[in-house]
Amino acid sequence: MPKQSTARRLFAYALVYKFRIIGALLILCCAVGAELGGPYITKTIIDQHLSTDARDLAAVLGLLALYMGLLLIASIGNFTQAYILQSTALQIIKNMRMDLMRHIQRIPLRYFDNTPIGQVVSRIANDTEAVRDLFMSFMATFVVSMVQLTGIFAALFILDVRLALFCLLLLPLFVLIMIIHLKYSKVFITIMRARLSDMNAMINESIVVMPIIQAFRREKVTIDEFEVLNEDRYVNQIKQFRIFSLSSRNIVGTIGSLVTALVIWYFGRESLQTAISFGVFYAFIDYLGRIFQPIIGIFDQLTNAQRAFVSADKVFAIMDMEGHEVGKTDHVSRPEGIVKFDDVTFAYKAGENVLKRISFEAHKGETVALVGHTGSGKSSIINLLLGFYEPDDGKITIDGRDISTFSKQELRKHMGIVLQDPFLFAGDIKFNVSLYNEEISLDRVKNALKDVGAAPFIEQLPNGYDEQVVERGSTLSSGQRQLISFARALAFDPSILILDEATASIDSETEGLIQKALKVVSEGRTTLVIAHRLSTIRDADQILVLHRGEIVERGNHDTLMALEGRYYKMYQLQTRERALEV
Repeated sequence: MPKQSTARRLFAYALVYKFRIIGALLILCCAVGAELGGPYITKTIIDQHLSTDARDLAAVLGLLALYMGLLLIASIGNFTQAYILQSTALQIIKNMRMDLMRHIQRIPLRYFDNTPIGQVVSRIANDTEAVRDLFMSFMATFVVSMVQLTGIFAALFILDVRLALFCLLLLPLFVLIMIIHLKYSKVFITIMRARLSDMNAMINESIVVMPIIQAFRREKVTIDEFEVLNEDRYVNQIKQFRIFSLSSRNIVGTIGSLVTALVIWYFGRESLQTAISFGVFYAFIDYLGRIFQPIIGIFDQLTNAQRAFVSADKVFAIMDMEGHEVGKTDHVSRPEGIVKFDDVTFAYKAGENVLKRISFEAHKGETVALVGHTGSGKSSIINLLLGFYEPDDGKITIDGRDISTFSKQELRKHMGIVLQDPFLFAGDIKFNVSLYNEEISLDRVKNALKDVGAAPFIEQLPNGYDEQVVERGSTLSSGQRQLISFARALAFDPSILILDEATASIDSETEGLIQKALKVVSEGRTTLVIAHRLSTIRDADQILVLHRGEIVERGNHDTLMALEGRYYKMYQLQTRERALEV
């Protein structure tokens, strides 16, 4: 199915509220009509009641009252249409932002591997906000201006057809100026939006790795890199403003002054030949002055419109990415947990296999450990099992069913994962265990924390289970964060548990607590462990030794030690290192 243009897609969002928009436009037409009636009433007063000997005060007061009434109607109408249009614009952007956020949840993990977080944040926050300006500012201004221009030219034709036809020639001239403005301005606006996205990405990265930047004295280099982006955005912004200054108010104001002078000359010449009324002259000048205000308004909003279309292109580019629907998991039955890899091959980049013909099987209650040096393929096996990536060849099954036939949510519903660097969300401790899952009660949270040995230190905190945790849990020690993540896995009661180097970055004293927690959490479940410390997997039912994407050894601890192969050497090396530490 061919992609729709950006304008069509934006129009589709607005079409949802077509009745509100049509209603606002009808109110707008009434308001504009009331506004444009003012000069005609003034013309009537001048020609019929002030320029004659018979001055009817009652008629003048009546017309003035009508004028005041029209101004009041115009004021109420303008407020009402502006409120309806702008509230509708906010609703449209709210819908677009939610659609974008929903789609981001569907996008495969590979996209986030190659895209800075700051750029994704910029799409959701900055780019949708720029689109909001399109609906709230430009669209409202454009519609108001078109209605006003239509009414003004109707009044001009009533007053003088020839001069109205001459003024009508101004519109193609202004359209040509707008086209030139848009053509040259878009280049600079596109660069400006790209640099803003790059700056957001760099700011995000700098904040996340600030300890590293300061530890390695990279502050000046980081500032210099940011200055390059900032300077480039500034230069292009200046160029865009230069185009705007030349092609907006200045040129419209100049043309407006020349046309006004021409109209005065025209009416002056006519007055020598015919008895043209001063009222008609006043009304024509008044209406003529009103022509240029809506045109200036459109010019003033052209930059917002271009920025919005550039931003909308970026937003829709993400929405056009292929994604997986977020499926419901209410009726997903709990699996036995038999995991099988059958001749699986996988590459992040075509032709560079990181896994080669991987085959193994893990049953309920068994612990399978994956060991090997960095880059051997341990994490890739976990990523495939979780459905973050698809294998290039071979098959992965759970209870005999190919995982490619599961929805991603169905696949992960009964999986639990504990990472080497456990992530804690901003919120209290009980939330970080339950993640607002309605099926997990407070008692279940407390029991899970107690079972993994986390209850003693939590109950000593000032607010206990209600203690607030800052993002990433930086106020807690690594061991405390790890125990909370174990409790989270236990509370969700998965049938398949994944431990990704969960004991790699903790001290020996905390390791004892983690080991006890590990035994509690893994009991009765299929457990896959990526192990850095080989001493923590001595009791594993099966140990798979990986080297350059292949399983080169397999068996339990005793079997592999007897082989005196790669595992034996790794274990001996770690044992000596730990002896030296002591």
